Amino acid sequence: MVDLFGYVRPRKSELLVREWEAYRGVYCAMCRSLGKNYGAAAKLALNYDCTFYAVFLLSALPKPLPRFQTGRCAANPLKKCPFCRASGGEVENAAALTVLLAYHKVLDDLSDSGMWEKLLHLLPYPAVRRACRKAARSYPELAKIVSDAMERQREAERMEDPGIDLCAEPTAGMLARIFESAAAAGNEAGSPRARIFRRFGYCLGRWIYLMDAADDLADDVRTGAFNPFAVRFRIDARSAPQEIERARGYANGTLNQTLSQLGAAANLLEMNELGPIVRNVVFLGLPQMQKELLFKKEKTNARSL
Repeated sequence: MVDLFGYVRPRKSELLVREWEAYRGVYCAMCRSLGKNYGAAAKLALNYDCTFYAVFLLSALPKPLPRFQTGRCAANPLKKCPFCRASGGEVENAAALTVLLAYHKVLDDLSDSGMWEKLLHLLPYPAVRRACRKAARSYPELAKIVSDAMERQREAERMEDPGIDLCAEPTAGMLARIFESAAAAGNEAGSPRARIFRRFGYCLGRWIYLMDAADDLADDVRTGAFNPFAVRFRIDARSAPQEIERARGYANGTLNQTLSQLGAAANLLEMNELGPIVRNVVFLGLPQMQKELLFKKEKTNARSL
């Protein structure tokens, strides 16, 4: 299963101060929503990728924009931080996606771990399961999309030689449906806007899966875990380092093609004042993350808020 927990970040140095404050405001609003709706432990599932989904949904809203105000940090009451006061359910939608993905990640860890690691993963399971059930009751369509995608992912990775495209399809298809349903919520099913949202989500999901696989390649080869690039290039623990580098080079080319298609979809979006944050992530943040992870460049993306 792909890890949707950290690849989709802005390039902070290229954001205006007000844009960075707005991004932080959405991030803090996500934290508040997770704690309010799913319990304090759910805040541990907060991640950049689902925060970007919230920013994307907010950027697609017509004016007026949601209010941003300063308040006490939910995690550290001694600290003040900006947070978004959105009232249309965009942040709650993204928070529900966060706990749904966290639940399936725990399930995946349980199925892939040894005995001692399994015991560690069992510790958060009851709380994550309760949060997932609550999210599924409030967002049944979203829960079904995620559940179906995870099952198709497991089926693909159990195949003898599934191919890279087939392995990336469940994650790509999942985000395509999630983004499309966000547009369709405004009675725009089948509209040009919904099709653009779907294409944007598909390309983003494909990039995330391929980036995760390329990033984990060396570790997966060492542990014997499934990796589509290792299968494609017949790499195992006995392979020379040059073979892994060759696979990384191939992955970089495939990722660049996907980024190009994602950028084309982003250029078709009509966005409000939060649009520059979305564009920063697509055209600067993702390419920078790709360089950092594939070629071990100096890290310039923000590691914490």
